[in-house]
Amino acid sequence: MTDGVTERLGELEAAVKRAGEALVRLRDDNERLRREVQRLTDERRQSLAQIDSILKDIAKLDLT
Repeated sequence: MTDGVTERLGELEAAVKRAGEALVRLRDDNERLRREVQRLTDERRQSLAQIDSILKDIAKLDLT
């Protein structure tokens, strides 16, 4: 019976180790995704500013 308990304990320890490794990977992925979202947000903000500037320039042309 102790062999079964020892074996089960080993399986549980391995599962805990895998879970810990998965947590580290998920934290790393989460941080990478946060940086990517920030980069895309900044890029979007810059694009909108450029578009706004272009529209203002077009409005100044007085094409009527």
